[in-house]
Amino acid sequence: MNRSFVSIADYSKEEILHLVRRAEYFEQYPNQKVLEGKVCATLFFEPSTRTRLSFETAVNRLGGRVIGFSDAATTSSSKGETLKDTIKMVSNYADLIIMRHYLEGAARYASEITDVPIINAGDGANQHPSQTLLDLYSIYKTQGRLTDLTITMVGDLKYGRTVHSLLTGMSHFNPIFRFVAPEELHLPDIYRQFMDINNIRYYEYTDFSPEVINQSDILYMTRVQRERFTDLVEYEKVKNIYVLTNAMLKGSRDNLRILHPLPRVNEIAQDVDDNPKSYYFEQARNGVYARQAIICNALNLK
Repeated sequence: MNRSFVSIADYSKEEILHLVRRAEYFEQYPNQKVLEGKVCATLFFEPSTRTRLSFETAVNRLGGRVIGFSDAATTSSSKGETLKDTIKMVSNYADLIIMRHYLEGAARYASEITDVPIINAGDGANQHPSQTLLDLYSIYKTQGRLTDLTITMVGDLKYGRTVHSLLTGMSHFNPIFRFVAPEELHLPDIYRQFMDINNIRYYEYTDFSPEVINQSDILYMTRVQRERFTDLVEYEKVKNIYVLTNAMLKGSRDNLRILHPLPRVNEIAQDVDDNPKSYYFEQARNGVYARQAIICNALNLK
């Protein structure tokens, strides 16, 4: 059985909760030797800082070794080697492949052409399931539960793969979603249909108002991703449309926590960093524990 981690949609509520509990365990006991003798390949065809470094930290803390690349320009793909050939070749060297790719569906394709487990570290604007697990763990840690929460997502809801994955992962837990985005970046119809089919309540806004903030348990900010735009004029029009400042949090709930998949550009002002409701840097740290859980699950290690 191929135990690849391609999309959070492949996982049941029970399986997600199991991974969350495993992340909790690894936070308590991060340094293990369960990957001793194992080699993990990190193939990053698209730039990454947090995801790559936290995966590599996870492997190192578990006692494994890392091979791979962080710049596709330095690999044979720049000579025209196909993704299939790259995956087949690396499968000879590694027990696990962690891959980020700019094409939607690349991770699923990779998982179908090799018996080595594939972990999707982001495929285009499609999915980012390891980010979803660390987001779910962060929500669980800060709220004490995953059920019956109001989650407000702000910014790039069209291309934001973290948004798409979190929406899917939270669908098991009776959320209320509030989506704040300009018309140009609103949520794709396929995700509205998904929520309608699954009887998930959601509301859409173009105004980032105090009323929306004050009804939220989780405020999930995202950057407008310049790299997803073919028309830079369109990007310039929307890049700084929503900026969260400390003053805007004055009437917010005590349990509110602000998440962001990072990197941040201008969408969260620096004065928010000192507010105890900010949680994005702790969220990034949780990524190591979540990815330790994912790696062990993919390799069928208890």
